[in-house]
Amino acid sequence: MSKASGRRDSRTRRRSPPGADPGALVSEPGAGTPRLHLIAYGPGGAEEQTLRDLGQLDAVMERWPVAWLNIDGVGDAGTVERIGKRFGLHRLALEDVINTDQRSKVEAYAGHLFIVSRMARAPGPDVPCGDTEQLSMFLGPRFVVTFQDKPGDTLEPVRRRIRSDSGRIRHLGTDYLAYSLLDAVIDGYFPLLERAGERLEEVEDEIMTRGDESSARTIHLLKREMIAVRRSIWPLRDALSALLRDPGELIRPETTVYLRDTYDHTVRIIDLVEMYRELGADLMQMYLSQVNNRMNEVIKVLSIIATIFIPLNFIAGLYGMNFDPGASPYNMPELRWRYGYPLSLLAMALVALGMLVYFYRRGWLRPRVRPRPPAPTENSRATAPPRLPRR
Repeated sequence: MSKASGRRDSRTRRRSPPGADPGALVSEPGAGTPRLHLIAYGPGGAEEQTLRDLGQLDAVMERWPVAWLNIDGVGDAGTVERIGKRFGLHRLALEDVINTDQRSKVEAYAGHLFIVSRMARAPGPDVPCGDTEQLSMFLGPRFVVTFQDKPGDTLEPVRRRIRSDSGRIRHLGTDYLAYSLLDAVIDGYFPLLERAGERLEEVEDEIMTRGDESSARTIHLLKREMIAVRRSIWPLRDALSALLRDPGELIRPETTVYLRDTYDHTVRIIDLVEMYRELGADLMQMYLSQVNNRMNEVIKVLSIIATIFIPLNFIAGLYGMNFDPGASPYNMPELRWRYGYPLSLLAMALVALGMLVYFYRRGWLRPRVRPRPPAPTENSRATAPPRLPRR
């Protein structure tokens, strides 16, 4: 099984059986105990702890106005169901939490919002640029509950801001916390796109110098990764657009201003993805052109060699005919010359040399001189692909 097919299988392994009741929660076989991490805070401070059971939750939430409960691991349906009962979460939404192949979306239920987004994973040796995991978020009046499939995420900047009381996050409500989490998820795509842009620049340099088959494979993988990023970020843009059109009672008007900025970030990511996809297509065309040019060079060399040997073969074939000079004075009298053989070789050499001179003057033997790239101008700097800042 290929790596790509293995990734597809891992994304679709948890599904309710066909014909199951709506809202049915199915545990993953062999699923471990989820890790519950709680951060509760307010203007006066913050409290952070890892919960061993849900019984510890009530005492902490009584002391603070905002609580963020993050659950790493959604394979245990029993734990997911108990958390849903504690916060009054709808079972249909809990079913989408366990089935981790959902598109980004926003759904309103009684007393809470359900937001699904695709969170980029940090690329590694076995993790491609476009690999994502589902982040399920429930927004309530005094709580935010997030579910993710695996430990490790792009939400650590939000935790640092809460711990250090940086910015306005401790002084605002759960809607601002939900915005901060969505903003961190979206900003997590920028380093990946910057890395993809650097790889495209490296591939372009490789194509201009040697351009072997590894360049084509890299371009193909980058195009697939850009398609995966586009498939993740496009529904998230639509979900944010729907949230801006109808924010509901849980999101205050002052928070929608920040959500508009997050929406702009998704539009920028989509623009960059489309630009990199087009650049990848252009690099593939450049690679194919380089391959065709090298093939043309080989064919040209072979054609020149064959062309040079055509008159030489004619001379050798002419004097290789079995005519008897003794039968007639017109039957190749050169065969009786003292220097007939050296003269024939000299004639062949002169013909070959003359053809080489002719080919050189025609420019067929001169090495190609690659033109130097033009010096950057103000217009070229303005139209060059932007380099992404690290966020």
